[in-house]
Amino acid sequence: MPPWSAIDTIMFDMDGTLLDLHFDNYFWQLLVPKYYGEKHGVSEDAAREIIHCKYAEVRGTLDWYCLDYWQQELALDITELKSTIKHKITVRPNVESILQELKLSEKRLLLITNAHPSSLKIKMEHTGISHYFHQCISSHNLSLAKENHGFWESLQGLESYNPERTVLFDDSLPVLRQAKREGIKHLYGIQKPDSQRAAVQMDEFPQIDDFANIMPSLTSNT
Repeated sequence: MPPWSAIDTIMFDMDGTLLDLHFDNYFWQLLVPKYYGEKHGVSEDAAREIIHCKYAEVRGTLDWYCLDYWQQELALDITELKSTIKHKITVRPNVESILQELKLSEKRLLLITNAHPSSLKIKMEHTGISHYFHQCISSHNLSLAKENHGFWESLQGLESYNPERTVLFDDSLPVLRQAKREGIKHLYGIQKPDSQRAAVQMDEFPQIDDFANIMPSLTSNT
């Protein structure tokens, strides 16, 4: 249970934290190789191998999350392709319940994502959850990925916050580690970012299995 009374700013990641990561895993690991293979005249297995090599080259950088980069690199209309399967975008269990409760508090509620602005727009329009947040910020606005050195300090330019009184929920271990290095005190991972895959073990940080278990109303320390 986060110490809600000691927290003023609440930051949520989007993919794998608020939304089921199954959409993104399906899109990047199955759909994109399929369309790449068709466009470039190679088998789906060959396409998957080519693309995974390309992914590995930029993993952990802002390009990894940039739809414009992948549109140019793969010669595919990535944004349009995402739109064709937006029905697969789903909000994780009890996310809206905790957001509704937190929205009624005096705390600052932020969505901080590595997703490209186009992807953020598609997902917020489809799910309708953006109204819970005071700001929805893409790391592209800061030209740094959340796991990059200096991101959390740079974020202060868009949203002033006290790291000692901030909580971050994120399914990415590199992101949580960087947030810790930059002083964010309360950090939580996500146990099962993709509903179709096994739980992820994260020894360094406590993990949330179900947001219903950490509702501020469950404790008097709100």
